Formats: sequence, C-alpha cells, structure tokens
Amino acid sequence: MAKNEADSALKIIPLGGLHEIGKNTCVFEYEDEIILLDAGLAFPTEAMHGVNIVLPDTTYLRENRDKIKGMIVTHGHEDHIGGIAFHLKQFEIPVIYGPRLAMAMLEGKLEEAGVRDRTELRSVMPRDVVRIGKHFFVEYIRNTHSIADSFTVAIHTPLGVVIHTGDFKFDHTPVDGEKFDLQRLAEHGEKGVLCLLSDSTNSEVPGFTPSERSVYPNLDRVFSQATGRLFVTTFASSVHRINMILQLAQKHNRVVTVVGRSMLNLIAHARNLGYVKCEDNLLQPLHMVRSLPDENVLILTTGSQGETMAAMTRIANKEHPHIKIREGDTVVFSANPIPGNTIAVVNTIDKLMLQGAKVVYGRDKGVHVSGHGCQEDQKLMIALTRPKFFVPVHGEHRMLVKHSETAQSMGIPAENMVIIQNGHVIELTENSISVAGQVQSGIELVDTSSSGMVSAKVLQERQRMAEEGIITIATAIDWTGKLMAKPEIHLRGVVTSVERSLIQKWVQQRIEEILGVRWSEFAALGGEQPEVDWGGLQGTLERELARSIRRELQCQPTVTLLMQIPDEPETPMKVTDGRRRRTRTAAQVAS
Repeated sequence: MAKNEADSALKIIPLGGLHEIGKNTCVFEYEDEIILLDAGLAFPTEAMHGVNIVLPDTTYLRENRDKIKGMIVTHGHEDHIGGIAFHLKQFEIPVIYGPRLAMAMLEGKLEEAGVRDRTELRSVMPRDVVRIGKHFFVEYIRNTHSIADSFTVAIHTPLGVVIHTGDFKFDHTPVDGEKFDLQRLAEHGEKGVLCLLSDSTNSEVPGFTPSERSVYPNLDRVFSQATGRLFVTTFASSVHRINMILQLAQKHNRVVTVVGRSMLNLIAHARNLGYVKCEDNLLQPLHMVRSLPDENVLILTTGSQGETMAAMTRIANKEHPHIKIREGDTVVFSANPIPGNTIAVVNTIDKLMLQGAKVVYGRDKGVHVSGHGCQEDQKLMIALTRPKFFVPVHGEHRMLVKHSETAQSMGIPAENMVIIQNGHVIELTENSISVAGQVQSGIELVDTSSSGMVSAKVLQERQRMAEEGIITIATAIDWTGKLMAKPEIHLRGVVTSVERSLIQKWVQQRIEEILGVRWSEFAALGGEQPEVDWGGLQGTLERELARSIRRELQCQPTVTLLMQIPDEPETPMKVTDGRRRRTRTAAQVAS
C-alpha cells in the first residue's frame, strides 16, 4: 500500500526568525525524525521589565523530544546559538554539528549552564557531509558573513536537496581569505535544488553589500586623526572587524585593552583557532595601560547596541568602576543599530559627547558594513542554486515580501513560494509547497537572574507596576470577621489627585462591606472548632479591592493585600486553604 503523500512530505517549521530579527530557530521533520537548524535568542524590548533574553516557544520540541536526532549550527552569532543552553535544560539533543569557532563558543556556554553532558559537540570543515538519523545528510558549504567560520548548508532529504543559506553576503575579498564556495553552490544548482530558504535581512537594499575589507581605510583614517585615547565598540562576534582593529592598533602604535566579557571570550577562542592574529604584547590588561600616554591606548569594548550592562553603556552612564571619559577621547561606533536599539544607541552617543568625547558613528562614516547580502547578493544566490521552490526567511514581514518579489524577478513563480510566520508548517513534496497548519509558537522570557522563565502573567504585572504603580494594603482581621485596626495604605508610583486619607476610607469601607456580605463563605463558626479559609478570603479581598480602587482612581495600579490574622486562640482552630482541609493553628497559617 502506497504511503499518503502528506505522510512522506518534508515539514519545515520555523520557530523563530520570521517577522522579526533574531532567535533564528528552524525545524526540519521527515516521518519520525526531527533535526534542528540553529537555536538563537533575541534581546528584550524596553517593555519586558527584568527580562534578560527572549527565546522562541519550544513547546513543539518538548512534545516531540523523542523525534529529535540532532542539530545543525551555521555560525556562532548569538541569534543562532544563544538559545541552545536553555533548550538543553528542557530536552536533549543527541549531537550538534557546527563550525569550529561556534562549537568553541558553545562549549563554554554549555559548561557554564551545567548542560554540557546533554549533547555531543562535533566540529565540521568546509564540504564535510554529516549524517543525522536515517533521512538527513547535511553538507556544509563555506560562505562569507560578519563572523568567521560561517556556513550555508545543503540538506539532502529523501525528496531532494534543500539549501538553507544561513546568514550570508558575497564577499569576494574576505579579511581571512576564506571565500564563498560558489562552485559548490553552482554544482547543486546544476543537479537540482528542491527548495531554497534564504536570508532576507537586507532585501530592501539595492545593490551588493560591500566587502568587510572596505571598512579598513576608513578606520585607518579615524585612527590616524585621533590624538587622545581611542575607544572602539563593535559586535563582540565580529571577528573580521576585530582582526582589522588589532592590525590598525599595531600600525598606529596603540596598545589594546579589551573590556567586556563576551568580547574577551570570543577573542580568546578566535586566537586559539587562528582567526585572530596579533602579537601577544599588543593585548594588555586595563591596569597596564593606565600609565601609557593617551595617544598609545586603544580600548576595545562591547556595547555598540546600547545594551544596559555592556561596557560602553556603563562608561557613558559614568557607572564603569575603572574607565571615565576624558576631554579629547575618540569613540568609534563600528556598528549600526539593529531594529529596536536606535534610541538606546543615540542616548549613549549623546552622553559620551556631553563628557567631551568625539564620537564617530553613522553610515556615512564608512566604519561599518553589514554582514547580510543586499538585493544583488540575493539574486546571485538564486541564480547559482536555481531552486524549484523558494522560502524567504530571517527578517521582518516587509523584508520577506520584498525578497519574494526579487525571487519572482528571477523567474520563480509566485505559486512556488510561501511567505510564512513563526509556527507555520511548510509541507514540501517533490511537486508542491504549501502551508499545512501551525504549531504553537511565540516567545519564552528568561529572567535577569537567568534562573527561570518569566510567564506572561508575571510580565503583565511588571508592566502594570512600571506604568501605573503599585498600591499595598495591610489589614488585620479577627476570628469574627471584623477589622482589628484601620488598614494601612502605601502608594508607589501611582499618579492620582485623590488624598491618601480618602483612599484609606474607601478601602476600609469596602473591606467591611465584603466581610459583612461574604464572611460566611469562608468561615464556619458554629462548632467547637470553627473552620476559616484565610487564603480564599485574602484572594477575594484582593480582587474586589483592586476592582474598586481602579474604578475610583481611573487607573490600573497593581494592588497587593497583606492580611494579618489573629493570634492562636486557646482552642485550636481548623483552618483550610480552600484546596485541602486540615487542622492548623493560626500561628501556623501566619508562618
């Protein structure tokens, strides 16, 4: 009996990276096997109070953990590997294949998170082919990007070859000399590519993305003009950029001190693998460069995106314990703000300027180029691979639409492509492509402590407290359901013209009303051992008081009730928490 066509379809399910920038995560599923391609993170918005990182919702992977056979990593950027340590706490990944640099970075992350034993890390080289499960063979094809050791992958499936570009641009003069393997792409195009999933980040920008090497002369000019200390901030993972900065520091007789844990770690790994080359004495700790003349010092820092805890942000805020901006310093932002970070970056620049620094920033200065291909790069990728079906990925919705228009201009019919969202299930057969459903998708938030997930309810409470403030009510109630004293009211961050005494009067009246009407629901006082559901009573009072206060004040503050119950009577009381009934004393309830 022949299999149903849907049973033998290849399913492609992005869990992150669609309609957004970051947390790139994609599932490839065939019959009873799943492989993952990357597992990245994103950074929180200003409204996500106390949140450290944002991850994709992995409910589908947890529910299908037995099907997971392995993971493919394309390169070492945080939006592609930053979520792996968190995912391994929830489900195992038998093996992870990836470039040497990405694997070196990932190993440290997994050890720090205590999950190194939950997977096996295997490094790959260009044109290596690895087998994952029964159905998938994955070939690594060298590409060029803003980080060293970056790959496009050709996934061989029972239905044909699916190429996922990863992040890419066509850089014909790469800093490390590792050129894009165009020949191998063309060979796959000649044999036949079933589907291409391609990076859409710069799909709105015409032309080719300039080579990383084009930044060198502009940085050289800035270095030569700087008379005082020189600060340079860039993405910690921009290995090629860091390599050029170190070369220029050597040329201009400046000793380099690196500030920022992520950059220190990456430089250490990149030097061990040979991607960053410099003399040992070029890099010196901060305390060693304080005695040097300003014109011989270069401070390389994190914080190009205005991140709250990054070194450059702390310096700008005058919060760094060891570095203060001085008149005559030059600060170079060798990075453009990613969407959502613009305000944080310009605020940082303003603060640096107010302290006397000359700040070099902006696209017109030529001190940064993108690592993502523009429209002509995208056309070249399509021309080389000649795919039957096409899916734009990695980008916001308008970017995906623009990339699909570019693909149509290259001869791919509109009916042979789909524009999807996170959670959509693409079903791919030898002759068709369609969206065949949706799995649970969304975000998971990791608290600043990195010790647990933040639920949607907790986030809403934090947002409400930040926007509307908090009202705390402390009250004491006796065994007969009467107030033992006037409630105490504390307002924090609440904007209102109503006097506190009036609010206290409302609250007292409302508590007395609720106790008068509903006390019998929570207390049965007829026997020798009365029963009181203090927990249920507290919840009811808090909800009713919140409704009343919000109605009276015409705002939405968070309302918290602290309820004190009376001391233990001579006869032990039966107290229930509303879920299970057991005999406890009042002192036990209070504790």
